Amino acid sequence: MKRIALIASILFVFSYGVFAQLEDPVKWKNKSEKIEGAIVEITFEANIDMHWHLYSQYFDEGGPVRTTFFFDESDKYELVGKPTESPVPEEEFDDVFKINVKYFSEKATFVQKIKILKEEAFVITGSIEYQVCQEDKCVYFNPDFKVKVKGVKSAQASVEESLSPKVELAAADTETSNENKSLWGFLALSFVLGLAAILTPCVFPMIPMTVSFFMQGQSSKINSIIKALIFGISIVVLYTSVGLIVSLTSAGADFTTGLSTHWIPNTIFFVLFVAFAASFFGMFEIVLPSGLANKADQQVDKGGFLASFFMAFTLVIVSFSCTGPIVGALLVKAAGGDVLEPLMGMFAFGLAFALPFTLLAIFPRMLKSMPKSGGWMNSVKVVLGFIILAFSLKFIANIDQTYHLGIISRDVFLAIWIVIFILLGVYLLGKLKFSHDSDVPFISVPRLIMAMVSFVIALYLIPGMFGADLNAVSALIPPKSAQEFDISKSQLVSVSNTHAEPTSLCESPKYGDILHLPHGLEGYFDYEQGMACAMNLNKPVLLDFKGHACANCKEMENKVWSDPEVLRRLQNDYLVIALYVDDRTKLPENEWVTSTNDGKVKKSIGKVNADFQITKYNINSQPYYVLVDTDGNNLVEPQGHNLDIENFIEFLDSGVAAFEKK
Repeated sequence: MKRIALIASILFVFSYGVFAQLEDPVKWKNKSEKIEGAIVEITFEANIDMHWHLYSQYFDEGGPVRTTFFFDESDKYELVGKPTESPVPEEEFDDVFKINVKYFSEKATFVQKIKILKEEAFVITGSIEYQVCQEDKCVYFNPDFKVKVKGVKSAQASVEESLSPKVELAAADTETSNENKSLWGFLALSFVLGLAAILTPCVFPMIPMTVSFFMQGQSSKINSIIKALIFGISIVVLYTSVGLIVSLTSAGADFTTGLSTHWIPNTIFFVLFVAFAASFFGMFEIVLPSGLANKADQQVDKGGFLASFFMAFTLVIVSFSCTGPIVGALLVKAAGGDVLEPLMGMFAFGLAFALPFTLLAIFPRMLKSMPKSGGWMNSVKVVLGFIILAFSLKFIANIDQTYHLGIISRDVFLAIWIVIFILLGVYLLGKLKFSHDSDVPFISVPRLIMAMVSFVIALYLIPGMFGADLNAVSALIPPKSAQEFDISKSQLVSVSNTHAEPTSLCESPKYGDILHLPHGLEGYFDYEQGMACAMNLNKPVLLDFKGHACANCKEMENKVWSDPEVLRRLQNDYLVIALYVDDRTKLPENEWVTSTNDGKVKKSIGKVNADFQITKYNINSQPYYVLVDTDGNNLVEPQGHNLDIENFIEFLDSGVAAFEKK
């Protein structure tokens, strides 16, 4: 499992590095065209993404950064006049700068005339300085350009070149590449990440249920293959459809978060999982239409289609809790108006995600064609029933954490798990028997080993009843903040610090009665309140974008934040602001936010925080850690899920060093 977790971590960190970078909202093309004699026009065409605007070259100083073209000096040409621009820019009074500003939306064209001084062809180089803004965000860019120009004797020189990829992103104090990515490369990456998603804690436990589903009933090999293919194709279609729906309806990049945390789908899946478990225990049989078994050469009827499709639908929706960092990044692109790339990316992701499950769906039928060996097949179903029953509690825990219902605390959750795994061990030893079980005259070695593993799991969980961290399963269980009985209440690490005293809050945090930080840390859950306190204390801030249903967030907090050196830095060096993106607590009307990303009104804590993350950082991954100064400016490059403790310590230390230089 450690190896699986390590591979998953590496792939998720890689996906974060690819998707977290902010692309330039302006796409440039340029060309040169001879108009008469030695005079050539260099045309720069700017295509501006939806919701963004690009400032004009010409308005009063003292305002936003004006678009400016810088041509490198050369003895091969000279500039003729200043660049012109079209169409006529929009003009409005800027309340911040107190001046009239001019800007372009959607498209702008700039033309610079030059006089050619050489006969041979040459390349003009330079750069463009400009600023693009939305309602609450402005970003500075300074890309290079190059334009090929034929000599003065040529009849016409016309060539299009893309801007060179070097771009300075001053808003994030980082450098990113703005190269046009190959669609094939993007599809390959989406495919790899689809395979990686199988290893996540929300998806991996679904494998037994999927295998068990296709073991139900009697059916021929051909019919089993057909149903398995329908199952796989349904997964691909569902993932692709999500991308299409979001692209066409601007459903928003928090669409999947809403599905994976809303009480209705979580309740449905809880009931569904319990029903499957009861079926595997022998309470009733889930049977497909009997005609299918005897009609291998006929088309699968409506019942078969619905059964396979519903199984695929269940898998896709449940997986959203952990596949969100990847799928969410694709949907952010879709919400911005880029339809083709996220659509194809979702197709590639869904294809890779479906392949292993489809193969596993076919494989059990091949097993059933082999000679029977007693009641071992039924024992496998019962074991899977115990596992599915344990996993079903995750959905109730999601509802409880998201809506703050207090139905199932961490210790109650663990108590149920302990009972389940003890009963599983007893069953494997042959001491517990269901109605359709055959007698177990002796215990085989594999069965004994499985029983021992089950008892070891139960024993491992017992300390969690009293507050132990349980790092190995932290991604699947409620956080320690949901613990009711904790005899090991976390005490903040008392380690002397040469440059900071332990953080004391300026005032009681909003939502502090329903939201909590791990390991006894103190902090805020509202951005404005937290930043005001950071200004007062003159401390750097750790923005922690997280979710109640985020398995990777819990894993980071239990395996990385619990380290004494990490905890000491979080306690002493930073003010932590935890921003839950899936919390359903309704806000008063005066705190509602109208999104500049999708135009919708955000009315809950989670929706406001999710929109803030998407709008400001152009990413919808959790966990997502951003170190900022008291003005909200990034100190270093943000980070996502990474279980390397030393890496996180270096991340925190680099933020402190950058803050002290300011």
